[in-house]
Amino acid sequence: MAELSQNMLVAVPLAPLVGAIVAGLFGKYVGRRGAHAITILGVLVSFIISAMVLKAVAVDGARFNATVYEWMTVGGLKMEVGFLIDGLSAMMMCVVTFVSLMVHIYTIGYMEDDPGYQRFFAYISLFTFSMLMLVMSNNFLQLFFGWEAVGLVSYLLIGFWYTRPSAIFANLKAFLVNRVGDFGFILGIGLIAAYAGTLNYGETFAKAGQLGSLTFPGTDWMLITVICICLFIGAMGKSAQFPLHVWLPDSMEGPTPISALIHAATMVTAGIFMVARMSPLYELSDTALNFVLVIGAITALFMGFLGIIQNDIKRVVAYSTLSQLGYMTVALGVSAYSVAVFHLMTHAFFKALLFLAAGSVIIGMHHDQDIRNMGGLRKYMPITWITSLIGSLALIGTPFFSGFYSKDSIIEAVHASHLPGAGFAYFAVVVGVFVTAFYSFRMYFLVFHGQERFHHKPFPPADDHGHHGEEDHTPHESPWVVTAPLLLLAAPSVFIGFLTIQPMLFGDFLKDAIFVDAAKHPAMAELAENFHGAVAMALHGLTLPPFWLALAGVVVAYVFYMKKPEIPALLRQRLGWLVRIMENKYYMDWINENVFAAGARLLGRGLWKGGDVGLIDGLVVNGSARVVGWAASVVRLFQSGYIYHYALVMIVGIFALTTWQLWPYLRTFLQGFLIR
Repeated sequence: MAELSQNMLVAVPLAPLVGAIVAGLFGKYVGRRGAHAITILGVLVSFIISAMVLKAVAVDGARFNATVYEWMTVGGLKMEVGFLIDGLSAMMMCVVTFVSLMVHIYTIGYMEDDPGYQRFFAYISLFTFSMLMLVMSNNFLQLFFGWEAVGLVSYLLIGFWYTRPSAIFANLKAFLVNRVGDFGFILGIGLIAAYAGTLNYGETFAKAGQLGSLTFPGTDWMLITVICICLFIGAMGKSAQFPLHVWLPDSMEGPTPISALIHAATMVTAGIFMVARMSPLYELSDTALNFVLVIGAITALFMGFLGIIQNDIKRVVAYSTLSQLGYMTVALGVSAYSVAVFHLMTHAFFKALLFLAAGSVIIGMHHDQDIRNMGGLRKYMPITWITSLIGSLALIGTPFFSGFYSKDSIIEAVHASHLPGAGFAYFAVVVGVFVTAFYSFRMYFLVFHGQERFHHKPFPPADDHGHHGEEDHTPHESPWVVTAPLLLLAAPSVFIGFLTIQPMLFGDFLKDAIFVDAAKHPAMAELAENFHGAVAMALHGLTLPPFWLALAGVVVAYVFYMKKPEIPALLRQRLGWLVRIMENKYYMDWINENVFAAGARLLGRGLWKGGDVGLIDGLVVNGSARVVGWAASVVRLFQSGYIYHYALVMIVGIFALTTWQLWPYLRTFLQGFLIR
């Protein structure tokens, strides 16, 4: 078996980190060109090494699992930095670095006029470092470091235009919602540390059977179920699963390049990657898997519905991301971990393509993001048009495109599952095919076809991040630094699924990275029985319901928005109540603000007024002071400072003591006197 060099692996995350440090701390000295050159070089080096690692893993069977640096030891618990390189991590390294490289190049054109140019490159390079540390880790401590680091940098990126109140609100929302998920995540890690006595993946998996035999103290719950659900709550925050999804659409307040970086290849896929990596634990708890399955199904279907009514081009793609993350989570729930990871990979390419194409449209439209103000852009922006079409076809699962192989595999895996929630999940993912096709091609037709709606429109004023108006309102194709990444992402959006489905799902590529109990969870075994090659799968897909549902979605979108635009207006009028629910995003923001946030504030105010002010200050602290003061005021009456007062008290005291001592004799005398 081929060996991987430790120094080579260390260079993968460190190269983007060096670029981030130079651009961030010395951006004033290296200038704009120096900032983008050093960060792009760092990510390019990281991508080249990652590609070499992938080749060594896939072709030569190379593996690596070792500690690089031991930070400290607490009792028997070791805090380490280490790498685990197998098929799963090697694939993730290539996806992260390739998409990040495309985003870095694209940023040169998109952020050209922005005053925070060097700062932005420092952030996205630091983001890449954080994600690489997460996917390469071989222990929970490093996983948690990368987990929190991508959360922190995403906070900085979403609020990049910090002079805009909406951006600051969005990044705080993302940060706080992720804290909720991360609380569950760290509880899960804490339980593993407490009961397995280690933070190392391999050692934890070796003790999985032991963990599976224990119950949670004080209850009859299985400990492994509690651990897996706690870990998945962390994934619900990072991978934006219902009800912790609310931060992701608002993250569109950041610049478009980070939308591609966060939504396609990095932060939101961290939860999917983590659950796949933890497959030896999840396989021991059907309850946890069912929980994962139902949450994913709700997200896949109901977040897709919200994409139908969005008019902001970036928000349509954002809700698409939410829905597709739901599909990946559904695959995890039915123990089709390799299918979830496969969809993660294919989705990374075509979703990054769609986000960057949306950004190209925004550039061409002089930073107008409303699809109602577009139309007919095909002849003005031919490269953006064709790449958007490719991305949309991949997204809806068109046979032979990459999205088809991964999405149809998810649907078939759910159909083969015997978990209690599989019926609902199957309904959700099948209906979701129509919904995805409808909102994707609604956006496509409104942007690139039909009547031109951008002429004679008032030009938007200069915004907070340095984009100013131009006299020429005519849309135009974006510069090559924007279109080149689109073309480079379009190729894998078409071919990567066809080329990799065999080794990733039915070969040995992920065999030692993912564990499935085939006896309990037969979905992958049934998929393997029915797989007869990528070409046969695509041809067979032409006869299956998902293809016809996707085609129906495209046709309905064409009729509604190209031929009979009065139909959507009529439906909107007739179904006003439903539209209001969807426009308010199922009132999840209202519930969060008025139930959870307001409830927390009410509880805090009650503890402050009743507990702190009333009980602690009022009774314990000030109350004890008042008692002492009262006692002192009473004692003060006997402490006048006059000698004759003290002499009188002494005489009274002597008299009282004498009386008390002589009282028995005095009582006998009085009794005898009274008898006489």
